[in-house]
Amino acid sequence: MSDLLASNVPEWSVSELSGALKRMIEGEFGHVRIKGEISGYRGPHSSGHVYFSIKDSTAKIDAVMWKGVFGRVKFRPEDGMEVIATGKITTFAGKSSYQIVVETLEPAGVGALLAQLEERRKRLAAEGLFSDARKQLLPFLPEVIGVITSPTGAVIRDILHRLADRFPRHVLVWPVRVQGETSSAEIANAIQGFNALSDNGPIPRPDLLIVARGGGSLEDLWSFNEEIVVRAAADSMIPLIAAVGHETDWTLIDYAADRRAPTPTGAAEMAVPVRADLLATTADLGRRLHLAERRLMDRRKADLRSATRALPSLDALVAAPRQRLDLAASKLGRGLERNAARHRALLTEAARRLIRLSPQARVAALRARLDGLGSRLASAQGASLRAERQRFDRQRQMVADLSARAVRALGVQLDRRRARLKSASQLLASVSYQGVLDRGYVLVLDPAGKPIRSADAVHSTDALTLIFNDGNVAAHAD
Repeated sequence: MSDLLASNVPEWSVSELSGALKRMIEGEFGHVRIKGEISGYRGPHSSGHVYFSIKDSTAKIDAVMWKGVFGRVKFRPEDGMEVIATGKITTFAGKSSYQIVVETLEPAGVGALLAQLEERRKRLAAEGLFSDARKQLLPFLPEVIGVITSPTGAVIRDILHRLADRFPRHVLVWPVRVQGETSSAEIANAIQGFNALSDNGPIPRPDLLIVARGGGSLEDLWSFNEEIVVRAAADSMIPLIAAVGHETDWTLIDYAADRRAPTPTGAAEMAVPVRADLLATTADLGRRLHLAERRLMDRRKADLRSATRALPSLDALVAAPRQRLDLAASKLGRGLERNAARHRALLTEAARRLIRLSPQARVAALRARLDGLGSRLASAQGASLRAERQRFDRQRQMVADLSARAVRALGVQLDRRRARLKSASQLLASVSYQGVLDRGYVLVLDPAGKPIRSADAVHSTDALTLIFNDGNVAAHAD
């Protein structure tokens, strides 16, 4: 009977059965929305796709996210993060398993977003993007102000109205979306676009940038927490004011910006001073400068009058020099006579010395001295030659003796060195690990190239190196 029942059961191929199960599961469930914890997240594959699992306390389901879908995810998935995934249940015949093809992925509540935000803040802070050393001073009175915000919201009207009240300036508005999938890329491109403008181009380059948005929830302001926006703000060569949300709202661009404004209106107040106050201050400084100049001129006039009264008359100034001139004129005749007598005596003495130093007298004295030196030189040459010959004989004998001693000493030294080298070679051979390898043992090195002395030091999947006496072999721990 059992054979009859078995013969009535239709036969399925593995592919047919897998296809039937696939059609049944996909037709029964279709799109689902599940909540759970990410497990086994491996990051983008070389193809760009992402594979992980979603689990709760008792069950787990495999998940796959295609490359295009992963590019639209606004946060970085991590192991242990609680998420809500929406997608289609399907089967994977290659593993005889079912899985969910994720089409949207979002954190499960504000707590997950805050945890991700705090992790991103710490990571970017560790790179130095929020350092005070990177921040620039705002210009006192910018000629051109670039505003990056939505062109249709109340934010741009508040900024323009506040600038017009305080100090009208030339404003360039770069319209962007401040919420949505493409908003972060648009904001970053706007910051980089303003920085790319040339100083002498048709569009003036701003002296100051304002990135502004009105208030909203954490999700609404999330575009200003994206890493691409934070890095663009930190890299901006134009001073930048972040005015995102209300005074209690904080985003990551606030840390990277050069200044943070509590509101968009506050950013306009930071950007320019009050023109009326500047005019009043300028008028007051001008009045004080005029009074100071008048006081200085009055003081200089008084000093000039005092100096004029203290100056002597012209006759008093030339009286003393005139008297000195008369005295010098009376002494000039006697001084000339004494000077001529002194020079005459000097000339007589010089003539007497020239006679003693005539060429004929000097040649005769030198000839006599040369004759005496010639006779002394001949006798000295003979004595010196004999002394040099004796000294050369002594040194030649000394060199011969030293050469013989050096040959004997070198032979003794070489014998000693050969004995020490032989002893050291024997000692090295006795303690070298190569001798141990020659006896059939193997030296195991860890991935860092250090010897492993204990089995506890080996971890699963470690790349090991086995050194034999005749070569090396790579291995993996299992």
